[in-house]
Amino acid sequence: MNLEYLKTFYITVKSNSISKAAKLLHMSQPGVSIQLQALEKELNVKLLKRSNKGVELTEAGEIVYDYAVSILSIQENVERQLDAFKRQKTELVVSSCTTVGSYALPCTLYLFKEKFPQVNVLLDITNSQNVVNNILNGISKIGLIEGNLINQEVIQTKITSDNLKLVASPKKFKMDRVTIEEFLKLPLILREEGSGTREVIISTLEKHGISLNQANIIMELISTEAIKSAVIAGKGISILSQLAIKKELATETLKEIKLADLIFEADYHIIHEKENSLKGVEKDFFQFIMSSQRGFC
Repeated sequence: MNLEYLKTFYITVKSNSISKAAKLLHMSQPGVSIQLQALEKELNVKLLKRSNKGVELTEAGEIVYDYAVSILSIQENVERQLDAFKRQKTELVVSSCTTVGSYALPCTLYLFKEKFPQVNVLLDITNSQNVVNNILNGISKIGLIEGNLINQEVIQTKITSDNLKLVASPKKFKMDRVTIEEFLKLPLILREEGSGTREVIISTLEKHGISLNQANIIMELISTEAIKSAVIAGKGISILSQLAIKKELATETLKEIKLADLIFEADYHIIHEKENSLKGVEKDFFQFIMSSQRGFC
């Protein structure tokens, strides 16, 4: 049964006039008459009697009208509930290491929201070890970390790579290049244990037979922004991701000091629990961030 024709029939009976129904349906009177005739032909019964007083239901028309009330009511409920479903917010919790979460992910989340406006994204920024803990504890289904992860319970997929740079205040430190021996004597400000940046520094130094304990560490801070402020103020040097210091290098509030024979390279990974395959909005986010659409800032 054609629901459009059924609705035309219902409105015609309710308004008791083909002309009034035509106005309500934004149709011409001949158009309404054609649809009524088509419905009668489809059902093979006469539904309406036309008179100067309007329209009158036949016995068959009364049966169809009763069902029309129910059918059109069900249709309206279905459309209303589907509309509510489309508009409802779906929550996505993303745990991210500081570098990606603070400096690269905001643009990605903006683009993701444009594509999936119904998703409410909650971003938890912490160090890489806490990101892993959040995944294992079920706090979030998906996370982003800096460095490589050795954990059989978590699957990691590489997103991109970035170099870490030795940086200092151009006003306080005049050198442009240092040897490893000179580097180990400089006042070094680092991220806390559990930070992905710290782990990259440790692993790179160890490959060259150097222990982090040999460095002159004067402070350990849990915030990359706090480290940048301290370095800009000339309190020490640090090794930070290019993602975190693009603006400072461009404005020359920080300068890069070349460190002979040492290249600090960080891989960034998206991780999720091994046992549970990604579904729904988490799967959408994974596919989005692995695509060229992600748009890191």
